[in-house]
Amino acid sequence: MKKINTVLFDLDGTLIDTAPDMANALNILLAEEGDALLSFQHIRPVVSNGSAALVQLGFPDLQDETTIERLKKRYLEIYEDKLCIDSVLFPGILQLIEHIESQQMRWGVVTNKPAWLTDPLMSQIGLSERAACIISGDTTNNRKPHPEPMYLACKQAGSKPENCIYIGDALRDIQAGANAGMRTVIANYGYIAESENIKNWGADYTIESPTDILPLLTAAP
Repeated sequence: MKKINTVLFDLDGTLIDTAPDMANALNILLAEEGDALLSFQHIRPVVSNGSAALVQLGFPDLQDETTIERLKKRYLEIYEDKLCIDSVLFPGILQLIEHIESQQMRWGVVTNKPAWLTDPLMSQIGLSERAACIISGDTTNNRKPHPEPMYLACKQAGSKPENCIYIGDALRDIQAGANAGMRTVIANYGYIAESENIKNWGADYTIESPTDILPLLTAAP
């Protein structure tokens, strides 16, 4: 087993708890359209799937592509305006990052969120200057589960895939990490629907809290 020197995180549902702000944006949109609001518990499991999935959740009967695109555009406008009001780091993330940094290891982010949302969010949460890499959904030609963004993250962090571990809360995260030759970790505290069978995702590890990964880092040869 290769020594881990870099820890890479998915963003929404893994590093930052963005669900409150993303859910709020959807309910503002629903209110604008005169539709009933949805409960936070109903919205939360869908957050990691992005704006298209959230609009589909809020307007499940819509078939007209033009209307869907209009609503998606408006959703993103609302969300951008209220990007980091209630979003916070998941409990234990700061402790994990401090441990990684104290060991002279590196950490970074690989997300499918577009850079025009990722960059200000990372800045407002206070982590931009500390990350060795921030790879967004539009940074490379391909998005997760394609390994291209994972390879770029390695390059920017000065690491190799076999020395990286990737933590995410969606199947595409685990696929992306595995496709790149990284060890993979399911963040079971993230936005995972009860209907998902994470045992079928093929991850190397599953954690219930960010700090659960600490023994994996210290145990690595």
